[in-house]
Amino acid sequence: MCRPLALLAGALLVSAFAAPATTASASADAAAGASAGSAARGARADGVGGDGGFTIEDPRIKESSGLAASRLHPGIYWTHNDSGYGPQIYAVDGRTGKTVATVTLSGIGKPRDAEAISMGPGNQIYVGDIGDNLGGTWPYVWIYKLPEPKVLKDQTIRATQYVVKYSDGARNAESLVVHPKTGRVYIIDKNENGGHLFEGPAHLSATGANIFRPIAPVDLWATDAAFSPDGTQLAVRGYFGGIYYDWNGGRIKREGTLDVPLQGQGESVTYTIDGRKLLYGSEGADSPVQAKDAPGGAGGAKSPSGGGGSQASGESAKRGGGLDGGLKTGAVAVVLAALAVFGLRRLRRRG
Repeated sequence: MCRPLALLAGALLVSAFAAPATTASASADAAAGASAGSAARGARADGVGGDGGFTIEDPRIKESSGLAASRLHPGIYWTHNDSGYGPQIYAVDGRTGKTVATVTLSGIGKPRDAEAISMGPGNQIYVGDIGDNLGGTWPYVWIYKLPEPKVLKDQTIRATQYVVKYSDGARNAESLVVHPKTGRVYIIDKNENGGHLFEGPAHLSATGANIFRPIAPVDLWATDAAFSPDGTQLAVRGYFGGIYYDWNGGRIKREGTLDVPLQGQGESVTYTIDGRKLLYGSEGADSPVQAKDAPGGAGGAKSPSGGGGSQASGESAKRGGGLDGGLKTGAVAVVLAALAVFGLRRLRRRG
């Protein structure tokens, strides 16, 4: 996707200053992001397949824009391309980074801008065709739902298509989550000044429009989100920062910040099925999926410190301030690295 570099720089600066990183940890993330393509490649020996990170090796997946952990097939992660591609989703083995199944969705129109994927109850896969890079041009967007296949092989599966409208007008969004207990669908719009959590109807209808209404502010330029496996925690990521919330029955309460790795264009996040890790993905060929500890550990339980890192960082995140000199230096380094990455991309596209 094309984004104005000046606007991106401003948003990155805000996100970077919100990140719970010291200068040392920011530098470590930058190094990890630069070397992840080789370091994360291949099988992982620890725990559930993929919970240590992996690299998406399929050359067809050039713009991975969503990530969802399979409960039916532990160690498998579903992903899809961004705008301009066909109605396919891919099952990637977290142990090897290789695609083990390609599923083509039938019964739907041509996707415009698929931005998110989420697992619902009963092993139902939801794909959010919810992007709108022109900032509210589309009067409606779509959600596709299909059953996760019991056998992983290349196949075509008929999906149900739902029309989505927002109660307060069209908008761009890249984050769609389905509550693992209730099956209710939520969308977070993408706004550089912070967006909102939109709640869909209790049950989506395949006839007529499904109206999504804002129920809570989200203090981030959100590119993806995920529920913890038990549904008690909501993780929201941006390009260079993240926030996690206590779900609280939909009346979300900000708990702290996430340790989001520095990536070229980070647009996906999912919990591992045991809830112990958050996996962060990025667009691009041979894109890395990097693992970080989930706040509170398994199932999305609250951390004793109330934050994704130290007690001090968690409390600072709740207050929304408290930057020291080291953190400011780290934030500037993140912005400069980000601008370099995006600048190189633009030069390559022009060349």
